[in-house]
Amino acid sequence: MRKSNRRFYTLILSGFILLNSACAQNPPFIGKAYLDEEKLVQQTTVLLNNASFIIPLQNLDKLKIASVHFSNPYATGFDSLLNKYSDVQSFNGDEYSGVKTLDDLSFDLKLYNTVIIQLNETDLGNPMLTSFINYNQKIKSVIIVLFGSSNALVRLNNISVPVIWCNRVSPVSAFFCAQAIFGGVAITQKLNRDLSPVYKAGMGFTTDKIRLQYTVPEDAGINSSDLTEIDNIAAEAILNQATPGCVVLVAKDGKVIFNKAYGYHTYSKVLPDKITDIFDLASMTKVSATTMETMLLYDQGKINLDATIGDYLADARKINKNDIHIREVLEHQAGLIPDIPTVDVVQPTDHSTDSSAAYPTKVNDNYYLRKDYFKEVMWPTILNSPLKTRGQYVYSDLSMIIMQQIIETLTATPENVYVQQQLYNPLGLQTAGFLPLHRFSVDRIPPTEDEEVYRHTLIDGYVHDPTSALMGGVAGHAGLFADANDLAILYQMMLNRGTYGGVQYIKPSTVDLFTAKQSDVSRRGLGFDRWDPIADHHYPSQFASPQTYGHTGFTGTCVWVDPKFNLVYIFLSNRVNPSVGSKLSSLNIRPRIQDVVYQAIAKGL
Repeated sequence: MRKSNRRFYTLILSGFILLNSACAQNPPFIGKAYLDEEKLVQQTTVLLNNASFIIPLQNLDKLKIASVHFSNPYATGFDSLLNKYSDVQSFNGDEYSGVKTLDDLSFDLKLYNTVIIQLNETDLGNPMLTSFINYNQKIKSVIIVLFGSSNALVRLNNISVPVIWCNRVSPVSAFFCAQAIFGGVAITQKLNRDLSPVYKAGMGFTTDKIRLQYTVPEDAGINSSDLTEIDNIAAEAILNQATPGCVVLVAKDGKVIFNKAYGYHTYSKVLPDKITDIFDLASMTKVSATTMETMLLYDQGKINLDATIGDYLADARKINKNDIHIREVLEHQAGLIPDIPTVDVVQPTDHSTDSSAAYPTKVNDNYYLRKDYFKEVMWPTILNSPLKTRGQYVYSDLSMIIMQQIIETLTATPENVYVQQQLYNPLGLQTAGFLPLHRFSVDRIPPTEDEEVYRHTLIDGYVHDPTSALMGGVAGHAGLFADANDLAILYQMMLNRGTYGGVQYIKPSTVDLFTAKQSDVSRRGLGFDRWDPIADHHYPSQFASPQTYGHTGFTGTCVWVDPKFNLVYIFLSNRVNPSVGSKLSSLNIRPRIQDVVYQAIAKGL
């Protein structure tokens, strides 16, 4: 298959594997053809030797996973699906058949505690392979995924590690089996006949679906053709310079059915947007980090919504913030002003072009803030700010900065570390977090504003929000970065009412409480934005149900969860590049794309 056709195949499959990674030799499966092949794969896939319940994999934050393939023609697609769930390093076993041997491969696998081995009958003709498997299973967790006839399975009679066997060899079987390892799809079949003295009729372990599945729209009862209007709306946004690029993801019924990138990082069209790009989420930080941390602490009984700021922060007890209830802060009804002055009030002596003990806080390249600037300048300004509108809804960044101080006080842990340890790492998120340049190259991060007045630089990899920037990029209201897939996992957990991957992270009652309408004077929940009951507003979409909750971000982002339709919708962009504009909103790009999704659901198959 030519490169252009491979790309077409990938787009048709809604981008659930990386561009140009679809397997090359077989004709593509799309729409109903994909479903038909997937059904055959599901009916002929059996899980053996899983008495220790290794599959589906658990405790992802403790696993270091490698995937080894030999002659599997669909290894690229298989590995790309594995990487939707966890960071998995690929190894080509055929490279260890000459000067390098399988012993060398074992050495190269030393830093991995979990090894997934893709096999077929041809591979098992290598007599050294069994020794390689037996050696590694003594010191690591080994999983075999076997494609092809039962003749190959018989050759594994002396292997005790878990074996996923599928007798079909196709791109779809590769995708299916990779997802089965993580519980993205369920394994339901058992052997229907005796194959050997070891593998007999009736044998096989079943598993449950516990994580997102990656598939085609038809798998969720939607015609792929009914989503093509998303392409047109995205093209309109880029043509009108509402944003240089964007990424759209749709998950329905626990299945990612659409994930596609459009445009470029900038209007210079050097780096095309990819579905794995990591975006500045701006105010989505409020719900994706700070509010979820608050929910965790609420479950632990450490935060009481009817307690006051003064109950948790000693330096608030002698000022006007003392008796403000946590509930008021989360609803944006505490009377707090929207924000405080930021870079415009920084004095020349407060920052330096070089890092040092006296100037340790990095705002961006060649801009370092003096030690304790937040503690000595910003925090007192927040504490002593006026309260003008208590009881009214006034959206305020200060609300989540205050919640950050409470969270860090209660956990004795910086917010970025706490949310990473308690949520992102256990969920298997690979990009979500603060300070992305500590972990990723800048070419994965679409830049935001070309800031010429104060920071004098293109902001790329550093937080766009100036208040968060002066806080070193870790703030309760802004500073979080992530790709669309990580957000899909995070908000599927929310849609599941706190459960994902077989683990309950947040109590169902807590999810219900925080995401429900809580205010008598606004549409807000606790931390979360919600559906607007004023019909003319069509917010966040004219077809969204009253159960819908989520949040937007100033940089041109949003996430919306609609429990009625079992739907997660994510839109990521850098619409503030090269400068802040309003076209993304005036053209209604985000809600119109969301409208398309609802209309496709309504049409059905």
